[in-house]
Amino acid sequence: MTVYLLLFGIPALLALMPSAHQHSSHRVVNFRWQIVVAVLSATIGLRHEVGGDWFTYIEAREHITSLDLLTALTQLGYSDPAFALVTWISQWFGGDYFVNLVCGVIFTLGLVFFCRSQPDPWLALTVSVPYLVTVVAMGYTRQGVAIGLSMLGLVALSHERISSFLLWIGAAAAFHKSAVILIPLALFSGGRSRLTTLVGVGVIGPLIFILFLQESVDRLIAGYVSDGMESSGAFIRVSMNALPAGVFLFLRRRFALSESDRGFWTWMSFGALLFLPALALSPSSTAVDRVALYWIPIQIFVWSRLPQAVSIGPRLERLLRQFVIAYSLAVLLVWLLFGDHAFAWIPYRFYPWELIKDSLF
Repeated sequence: MTVYLLLFGIPALLALMPSAHQHSSHRVVNFRWQIVVAVLSATIGLRHEVGGDWFTYIEAREHITSLDLLTALTQLGYSDPAFALVTWISQWFGGDYFVNLVCGVIFTLGLVFFCRSQPDPWLALTVSVPYLVTVVAMGYTRQGVAIGLSMLGLVALSHERISSFLLWIGAAAAFHKSAVILIPLALFSGGRSRLTTLVGVGVIGPLIFILFLQESVDRLIAGYVSDGMESSGAFIRVSMNALPAGVFLFLRRRFALSESDRGFWTWMSFGALLFLPALALSPSSTAVDRVALYWIPIQIFVWSRLPQAVSIGPRLERLLRQFVIAYSLAVLLVWLLFGDHAFAWIPYRFYPWELIKDSLF
């Protein structure tokens, strides 16, 4: 568990010392985040036999690389075009490790960009590590990339750039078609006129659906709904989104946000809460669980802003910061120690080190 604790502990320590960063030069700050991108990308991308779907992705790569490029890109019932392209290319560049590294870099860039858009980026990164980085990025490779790209879209949406948001979601859907569920979020942003946004969503949404999802609808319904697929721990994961959503709705006037951002995250919070009854009513907890992953950014957004939102002085702010870090550490430890599938993550193995060990011993 040492690697996971280090991934968590380093940003947590930096988050505990906010005053130490206030006078850092822009160049120093950028250098620190460049190190973060490099370390996270390598840890995610060069892992060896880590993650619950490790061998499933090996089978997918073997299938995709056995096809010609055009077939690989258009066989949407089996994979997604962007992921299929990266996988098909990987046969000349290291196979699964190339795929994981490319996906790890894309995910990390999206995560870092989202964290740096928050007023307390190191605390935001700390909150991200226990589940989004450790479980999603290292376990659900395709959806991890889609979430990373969707976070770039959320930042664009906060700057009222609807077209950029739709493009990022389109790119996310090219890695995991389920990302199309985020397209209607543009309607809840404060940018441009509602009519312009509605027209944009009305045109681009169906286009993305036709390109990425239409051929897979029957298979998805059969796999998730008709077969009643269930995910252990789905209630806990959905609740992890619902808790910060409830906190935000209760304290939303305390958060320093523009009215458009406050309105958007209010709707995001309502959406996160709706997953609880959806989980009870759906014939497949897996379907709800997978869609709810796209709401994980609300954890980062709310918990990283909570100390400043509630604080009435530096002492309380420090205590709240410590609370958020302690809560995040608890999430990490509970999952590693008691998660049903945590055995697939422990021990963490790093591919270059495995090669060195094999050559030496």
